[in-house]
Order: sequence, then C-alpha cells, then structure tokens
Amino acid sequence: MSAFQNAMAQLEAAAQTINLPAGIHQRLQKPERVIEVDFSVKMDDGATRLFHGYRVQYSSLRGPYKGGLRFHAQVDLDEVKALAFWMAIKCAVVNIPMGGGKGGITINPKDLSAAELERLTRAFTRAIADTIGPDKDVPAPDVNTTPQIMDWLVDEYEKMVGHAARAVVTGKSISQGGSEGRGRATGQGAFYVFEAFRNRHNLAPETTRVAVHGFGNAGQEIARQFFTHGYRVVAVADSKGAILNDNGLDIPALIDFKKAGSKIAGFPGSRDISDDEFFRLECGVLAPSSLENTLTADRAQNMKCRMVLELANGPTTPEADVIFKERGVPVVPDVLVNSGGVAVSYLEWLQNKQGEHWSEERVLAQLKELMDKASGEVIAAAEKFGVSYRQAAFIVALERMQAVT
Repeated sequence: MSAFQNAMAQLEAAAQTINLPAGIHQRLQKPERVIEVDFSVKMDDGATRLFHGYRVQYSSLRGPYKGGLRFHAQVDLDEVKALAFWMAIKCAVVNIPMGGGKGGITINPKDLSAAELERLTRAFTRAIADTIGPDKDVPAPDVNTTPQIMDWLVDEYEKMVGHAARAVVTGKSISQGGSEGRGRATGQGAFYVFEAFRNRHNLAPETTRVAVHGFGNAGQEIARQFFTHGYRVVAVADSKGAILNDNGLDIPALIDFKKAGSKIAGFPGSRDISDDEFFRLECGVLAPSSLENTLTADRAQNMKCRMVLELANGPTTPEADVIFKERGVPVVPDVLVNSGGVAVSYLEWLQNKQGEHWSEERVLAQLKELMDKASGEVIAAAEKFGVSYRQAAFIVALERMQAVT
C-alpha cells in the first residue's frame, strides 16, 4: 500500500466512526491544489541541470497551508500528497489555525555543494513564489532541509515581492526571525505527549527500556528527553546501522559521536546489531523516527515493545496497525506525537506576524500547553468511541474541520 493509500485508509476508518458528512469527506480525499515544477540550476562545473519539485496544498479549511519541504531522492507525488494530508490532520489535532501542505525536490542533497544547494533552493523558490505567502502557504524544514535553506528561501521570496515577509516560511535561523526552541520542538513535543500517556500504560522511568529508530533531529531529541528523564535508551538505529547497550546508552555522548562521524555504528560501549535484532528487542517504548512504512506487518508480528511512539510520518503500515491492535500494543500516532514541530512553527509564524521574539521558556510553555491539551482530547475520544489512539486523533481533527465548514 502506498503512503497516500495508507492515509486514505486512516481517513476512511475515522470518517465511518463519526459518520462524517459526505461533502467534507469527499473534499478530504484529494488535495485542493497540486503544483509540479521543473526548474534549472547552474552547477559548479558550468553545466545546467534540470530538477523536479512539488508543492501539494491539501486543505485550507482551517487556515493557510502549512508543511515542510524535503530534499530527498525518493520524493514523489504520492508521498508528498500523503504528507500534506497528514499535515492538515496534524494542525487540527493540535488545534492551530492552519491547513495542510507539503513539498519537496527529488534530489540527494549530499550530491550538491553548498553553493549548488543554495542555487537550487533559490530557483525552487522562484518557481513556486506565486503560490506561497505568509497568509497563503507557509513552508518549513523537513527531511534534509535546514534553517539555512529556509533563510535562502525567505531571502529569495522577499527579493521577488519587494518587501519584508519573514512569515513566509518557518524554521529559519534565529537571526532571520526563527523561533527559540524550534530545533528541539518535535522531540520535545513528543515527550510531552508520552508523559500524558505513560501512566495509562505503566511505563515508569526506572523500569522502561526505550529503542529509537532514526537518529536525525527528532530521533536525537526524543532520545535525549528519555535519557534526561531517567529512562534507559538501550538501542538506537540510523540509516547505516543499529547499536545496543542493555545497560543504557549515553545519549549526549552518542549525539556528539554521530555528529563527528555521521553514523552511530561503532559507538564505544555498544555492540552493533542488525535491523532484525533491533525490531525484536524487548522494550517498553519503540520510537520510530525515520521514514514512512518502517513498521511492517512482518515486523509488528515479532516486536516485543509495550508502546509505539510515532515520531516519523506514517511509520506504521495499516496491516501492522491491525496486528498491534490484536496484540494489545498501543500506537500513539504521528499526527499527535510529532505535531510539536508544526506547533512551534505556528508560534514562529505568530511571532513574525506580530513583530515579536519570545524566549525559549515561553515557547516551550506554550508548546506544552498545546500538546497536553491535544493528548487529553485524543485519550478522551479513544475512550468515548472505543477506538485506537490513531482513530481518536483523526476523529478530533475531523470534528474540528467539520466545525468550520
């Protein structure tokens, strides 16, 4: 099943549960607008190369489109549509007044020099400039995109429109109007969600082992949060391998090790393990933090975790969801767990619109308030309708969308 088919299956299950009116149901089955652009970039050797990019504007029911831009070799329209739909749901779950969008370029950014990456970003910005804007569509960082890339985007956009427009994009560097706390927002928000759920599932720090799959920004931050709060993070995986220490990994040291060498394999005090061994570990929490469809039916059958905490977008296939339900393993869904990133993006947008800059303490306090409230509403919906946390999150979102139609 493709990522978009997966997303539509999730929509269908929740829509049936609450008898969602046909009008809004049909409206959410396809994006409002799909933008595809081909644009050329001059490379360092003087040659001109053509690139293909996307921007999917899925739903503006609750406000301007909001969603990241990813630079990845596997970016395609199906994936971007799914991610844009999930963004619409995510914004509604966490109750911020924005819609859902997503974009990307089919490219491995590691193949480009810094100068080529800047020219690529600026050319893509020019190609989509008439379709984005502070009150229209607000991009943000995603896989392989950074505050520097967002700074290039806003600079190019401002050149085109002829005036300051900091709020056209979020995830910028602090000096260019970015928000304090943005870099840690997804992982920090995910931990706030976990805290809201953990007592219901008897996951105390002193007895809970944690495994984190994916060790980019979000994976590093959730691992750091668990480590800081006294949990044993026993296993971590990235795209190049997985490691285990049954006594617990030193996460701050591991983060430094990864930054110094680009991979976690060979970290002192750990042993390398296979992906198969990683997904068979006994643990309290498994936090998938990489890409879509990581948790397949085959893996779900053999996993020995007591909770799945989804930091990645769409990491669990529908077939795996069914297996987890049958086995009594709660899945706390991506549209709630990783919504801390878009929540702080919204707070950055708000600061830009108001010409303000808030302290990290204020940002994180507002983030905690948003995540705590959303978590409570999802738990309440799960109990009311007797459904999984995923269906409950979709129900919360769909009811909010329905309220504005």
